[in-house]
Amino acid sequence: MQFGDIRVTFLDGGRLSLDGGAMFGIIPKPLWSRTVSADERNRIALATTVLLVETAGRRIIVESGIGNKYDAKDRDIFALSEHWMADSLSAAGVDPASIDTVILTHLHFDHAGGITRQDGTGKAVPTFPRARVVVSCGEWDDARAGHFVMTGTYRTENLAPLEASGRLECVDGEAEIAPGVSVRPLPGHTRHQQGVMIRGGGKTLFCPADLIPTSAHIGLRWNMAYDLLPFENMKTKERVVEDSLRGDWTLVLAQDPAWCTWRAVSGPKGVGVERVE
Repeated sequence: MQFGDIRVTFLDGGRLSLDGGAMFGIIPKPLWSRTVSADERNRIALATTVLLVETAGRRIIVESGIGNKYDAKDRDIFALSEHWMADSLSAAGVDPASIDTVILTHLHFDHAGGITRQDGTGKAVPTFPRARVVVSCGEWDDARAGHFVMTGTYRTENLAPLEASGRLECVDGEAEIAPGVSVRPLPGHTRHQQGVMIRGGGKTLFCPADLIPTSAHIGLRWNMAYDLLPFENMKTKERVVEDSLRGDWTLVLAQDPAWCTWRAVSGPKGVGVERVE
């Protein structure tokens, strides 16, 4: 997609599956199963979409997908794909060393897993050797302190090499990261999750991360059991949806397995979404 002088390329960061009940929290299965299908273990398929943003001579990665540092047990539990972000970058002819900035919405393994890779000795090292990595200060503090509801979602093999690299950059609140690219706090799923906004050519692209992970989560109460602050998540979503409708934003619902770009629409039954081609 083109947003004025900003080019955005959508990349596959890997696939996983998570329990359907956990993905929809208080919404009962007879309702959520109308919109998504579960496998024999009650898991639903999810994508992890990574954005390559090219602006003002810079190359920025938004999110990093699942990564590839998993044992057989994890791969079975989460139905993890072998494919990960580095494979997509290679197919697109993009050298990881050409990336100068990475923005992570939060540090759960399915968003930050690709920030490090295993070297020839099996040691976890930064995937992007020249890039600064932007996270919210509060999210980093919570990740290091283990402030979570899902055991193991903040993983040492992702965090420790990043900390040791000296390339970690923490931001507070709203901040411009590059021309036309900014971050916005989205508390709820984690206390300090942030969304990423891209503006150019009179258009807006917004990545709400796990505030609205899939098109099935557009409803205010259609939230996850993984959300640390469910009520605050609902109120944050309400504000984002209202802003999206008012500004005609394109939303990147990055874990939707079928499509990643959507537009919020208001109808007789409330707010829904439609694909943006």
